Amino acid sequence: MGQPSGEFRGDGVRPRSGELVSGERLVVVGGPEGSEARHCPDEWLPQPRRIRGLVQARPELGPSPAVGPLALGTGDLRLLDRDGDIEALLGQLREGRSVRLVGQAGSGRSALLAAVAEAAAELAPDGVVRLGGYRRTAADLAQELFAATHHAPDFRPDREQLAELLAPVAAVVVVDDVELAGDELEDLLALAPECAFLLTTVPGAPPTPPGSRLRDHLVAGLSRPACLTLAARLAGRRLDDAERAWAVDLWFESEGLPLRFVRAAALLRRRDIAVDALVAAQEDRRSVFGFANPYELPRDPAELENELRQQVPLPSVGESAAPARRLVQGLGESARRVLRLALALGGECPTAPHLPALLDVGLGESALQELVDAGLAVSVGGHHRLTEGVVAALAPDAEDEDGFPAPFAPGGIAHGAARHLAWWVGHASVSTRQVAAEAEVILAVLRAERDAGRPEEVLRLARAAAPALALSLRWGAWEKALQLGLEAARTLGANAEQGWFHHEAGVLALCAGSPQRAVAELEAAVALRAAAGEQRGAAGARRMLDLLRAEQTAALTAGPAATPVRRRTMRAIAQVPGRLRGRASGGARRTAMAAGAAVMALGVLGTAVGVALSQSEEPSAKQPGTSADDLPPGDTPSSPRPGTTPSATAPGSTAPATGASPADSPSEPASPSATHRTSNSPKPSSTASSTKPGTPNPPNPGPNPPAPSTNPPSSAPPTASTPPPDPSPSTSASSSAAPPSP
Repeated sequence: MGQPSGEFRGDGVRPRSGELVSGERLVVVGGPEGSEARHCPDEWLPQPRRIRGLVQARPELGPSPAVGPLALGTGDLRLLDRDGDIEALLGQLREGRSVRLVGQAGSGRSALLAAVAEAAAELAPDGVVRLGGYRRTAADLAQELFAATHHAPDFRPDREQLAELLAPVAAVVVVDDVELAGDELEDLLALAPECAFLLTTVPGAPPTPPGSRLRDHLVAGLSRPACLTLAARLAGRRLDDAERAWAVDLWFESEGLPLRFVRAAALLRRRDIAVDALVAAQEDRRSVFGFANPYELPRDPAELENELRQQVPLPSVGESAAPARRLVQGLGESARRVLRLALALGGECPTAPHLPALLDVGLGESALQELVDAGLAVSVGGHHRLTEGVVAALAPDAEDEDGFPAPFAPGGIAHGAARHLAWWVGHASVSTRQVAAEAEVILAVLRAERDAGRPEEVLRLARAAAPALALSLRWGAWEKALQLGLEAARTLGANAEQGWFHHEAGVLALCAGSPQRAVAELEAAVALRAAAGEQRGAAGARRMLDLLRAEQTAALTAGPAATPVRRRTMRAIAQVPGRLRGRASGGARRTAMAAGAAVMALGVLGTAVGVALSQSEEPSAKQPGTSADDLPPGDTPSSPRPGTTPSATAPGSTAPATGASPADSPSEPASPSATHRTSNSPKPSSTASSTKPGTPNPPNPGPNPPAPSTNPPSSAPPTASTPPPDPSPSTSASSSAAPPSP
């Protein structure tokens, strides 16, 4: 891997480098002077292959369903009070309609989405495609849909290619947490017209515009019996009368939102832990000290537990509506540390393999699952994040009785995360798929370091992570990382680093189809790098700028209606049978093009043979104007026959040959009239030279006289069945007949 130029060279961080294809451009990422995009050779253009049976054959393509209490219905537990919603949604998907689930935060939209996705596996020919829309741009979602339905590694098609490749895909596309709305969302739906989309949007999303493909489906709260059943199921026991009354009050206050009862069940489990501690203390006091007054314990342990439970009060309705602080008190030490890190990262939780390096937590999976069980976090596709309202409830606290420090304080818990991730993204054992899964965590660490006033750490991580995000095809995250890195470089006054980020932003804009923005970014990169004394970096940016301007000039010259020759060629190659096409072999591609040229040559030859055969079947009688022998004495031909070149010389003069040899010219036609000519009749010459009147042409002295032509010359106009003669040099070089003798 090459080291970048400028002030970043001595930091010891090795940025990732590699190549990918974007549209019809070959993008070299992580070069010494920055990334570079140029025209991709034809033999390197990928040939995407459709993937069939998505759910059964390739379940790892998209994010997995949600897990934990918020995803009831995805496992053995049946989703409560949603049978009518599931049937209605399946009916609309069966008719090919696209549906958007709307509702409040915590209403169970993700759980309903997962349940419908499980039931819709047989509705579409291409199955169900699961995507995660959390902080994804429209281009990223389109790329992920393409990657889930086609096999083409390191290839990001442009919009025209996406429309062509996704047009035949017929699948149910399930996308959770979509943040798009309006025209962006409609453009995404238009790329896959044969797909039925099932989306969940963030709360407060604008309504769909008139004429949209989407139908809004409101996800309301659960009924009162369903909420009581949910609380009892997650608490692991039946509720007593006091707890049922408390749950009914919570149902009225929360309008039946399932998330509230997930957290209420966590509070009930915490209450059970307190009751168990009282039971154990009661038994210890009796066995050690005894009772001063005679007191008999109930024979049934459940009765003792119920009596002691009355001593532990239930939380109020207000505390149950915002129970984050009470739930934190019941977490273990590892879960509390993970929660503190997630708060410092704005709600993003790193995956378990990173927790030992960031927090010295050995059992990261158990800590994350503890947060999920408490309703403080949710896991979608293996990525955890805090649920709605947790960051707002806990982040403003500078320090409370539980020892929570300020999340963004200098030297806080997030300090050191930037250095760890900068080393991790450049490691050779880390795949681009792993980098894409941690994209939101990387951006969260960049924002945390920026808010903590550490621009050096932001610059280090942005320089290391930007090439890795580009190669992972998460270009929305790549753009945000470039923006944060450029902001840090401006804060530090590093002109060389600013030029590098402008250069990368120009390459991104060029590949994304924004040439005007690309020109502006590259011009800024040239100026900043030249001012910093980076001649090689400035030359690389200038080279990209010259290429872009040359393309713009060529596009203006060709006109807007001109179709790129490369794209027409690739479409023609796509029609060649698959056994003749090589996916990555240039020799196989040349073989396919040679086979196509041979087919065209055979077609032309067959047409010529057919024309010759049709003319040979005509009557052998003389046609007027065939040659000078057919004219009466004293007459001369008035006009040359079609396909011949008239002679501009007078009789008796010699004209030079016009590129046709006697062997190439047509000889006498094989007709009875031609075979009975006398020696006094003149013979048509094969050149434009004339002979003396009355002097017959000498016979051909060569051992191999010219073979008679299959196609006799004729001056008659071409008919519909006979194409006009080819005005090529081989046919236009035939000579006119010599004038008859006086």
